Amino acid sequence: MRQHRGTTRILGSLLLVTAAGAFAVGAAPAAQTTAGDTPTPLGRVIPAPASVKAGGAPYRITNSTRIHVDDSREARRIGTYLADVLRPSTGYRIPVTDRQGTGIRLKLGSKDASLGDEGYRLDSGRHGVTITARKPAGLFHGVQTLRQLLPAAVEKDSVQPGPWLVAGGTIKDTPRYGWRGAMLDVSRHFFTVDQVKRYIDQLALYKVNTLHLHLSDDQGWRIAIDSWPRLATYGGSTQVGSGPGGHYTKADYKEIIRYASSRYLEVVPEIDMPGHTNAALASYAELNCDGVAPPLYTGTDVGFSSLCVNKDVTYDFVDDVIRELAALTPGRYLHIGGDEAHSTSHDDYVTFMDRVQPLVAEYGKTVIGWHQLTGATPAKGALAQYWGLDRTSTAEKEQVAAAARAGTGLILSPADRIYLDMKYTEDTPLGLAWAGLVEVKRSYDWDPGSYLPGAPSSAVKGVEAPLWTETIVTPANIDYMAFPRLPGAAELGWSPAATHDWDAYKVRLAAQGPRWDALGIGYYRSPQVPWPTAG
Repeated sequence: MRQHRGTTRILGSLLLVTAAGAFAVGAAPAAQTTAGDTPTPLGRVIPAPASVKAGGAPYRITNSTRIHVDDSREARRIGTYLADVLRPSTGYRIPVTDRQGTGIRLKLGSKDASLGDEGYRLDSGRHGVTITARKPAGLFHGVQTLRQLLPAAVEKDSVQPGPWLVAGGTIKDTPRYGWRGAMLDVSRHFFTVDQVKRYIDQLALYKVNTLHLHLSDDQGWRIAIDSWPRLATYGGSTQVGSGPGGHYTKADYKEIIRYASSRYLEVVPEIDMPGHTNAALASYAELNCDGVAPPLYTGTDVGFSSLCVNKDVTYDFVDDVIRELAALTPGRYLHIGGDEAHSTSHDDYVTFMDRVQPLVAEYGKTVIGWHQLTGATPAKGALAQYWGLDRTSTAEKEQVAAAARAGTGLILSPADRIYLDMKYTEDTPLGLAWAGLVEVKRSYDWDPGSYLPGAPSSAVKGVEAPLWTETIVTPANIDYMAFPRLPGAAELGWSPAATHDWDAYKVRLAAQGPRWDALGIGYYRSPQVPWPTAG
């Protein structure tokens, strides 16, 4: 994978690069125009903005352009970041200053309550671009949009010819859902801190605001727990297909959280239980009902492991893990898994969840579980993450919908829509196909608000695109399976339902190809998308 703008800049540069219309795509979308000759229309961004009013002369970034920020630390940090990513390709100095003037203006503290915590307003005209927001996350998202309105060449690490035009007009933008997530499974195959940071930046390209880390499974335990040290040192020593595995020290995990926070993503850690626990069972014999530790596991079967629900030591173990992980995690949530517990009886499953959910609350976090949690009694305020299929039984769907009607919030992750590890076609070299083949159109063309029969739309808190890693080994593998499906999942989470249209979306998606090329992101060139030809 090509390194981009050096060790310091690679992750930072990837971040604000939402690749929406880097060049003009006309009536024949497969034809490429010269980058920058015509400004990208304001509406040709991903996720689609809530409101766009085009008009007026474009703004041209030149050697005299300055970024003007208010006196807040966050505005200056975002402005400095923007300047840093613009300088290599434009060749301009682009100073950041708190003095007022023309150019690019970043303003916090908007009085417009309708912008909420993540919304922004972008105004562009001949004399400059102004982005305003109530909160830093909104300002950051507005900068993401500004990046998309510039040519794809802005992502390169050497001076490009330009011109650097931003179309005239106004965007006012707020998200449809507060939860716009992606999950990375680091248990089946381990990914380093820097590799996770790289994915964080790719998520932030599309205003994704949640990173769900799947930290434990049968094949590996990936987070250090001081009170149970063998979980990481022994349980984390392998991965699918054998190999060295790995784990995060507490310092590593804090660094991931710090980095995600700087990109306005909240980290949600998951410890999957009572099933998917072979790595823990292999590490400590006393967690097994028979007191015998099984061998470490490097295969891909599911449903064979279970914590011993009737042992007191099980809850000492769970208490310690949740306590230490909650203390490390500043975010609001802790995910306890709960899926595919085929080796746990229904009664034992209910008993386990009844004892474990209060522990999460005791340490100040809100419970999330996979949707099987609704087969027990979800705690007040809990969220259930639905990963069912179109073919999932009516009874199972109704169980989840009934919980939603009773107050349980839903995160939608239907496996045959936005599981990023599903094959695109039968010939896809990576991924699995148990949920079906998921081409780009299928991953985009559904509505979260009306997806689950019987569930009130108000119960839907957002969407999340999981990437399981049975076959995913390298960052290049992540690129190929996430792109181009990830932007669609992000748009489902951000954009108003009224903007949802595949024929329009695929043109906006096609315009991102050159930006991914500039960033060294190797993506799947779906035949469903009118990618631009080289020119």
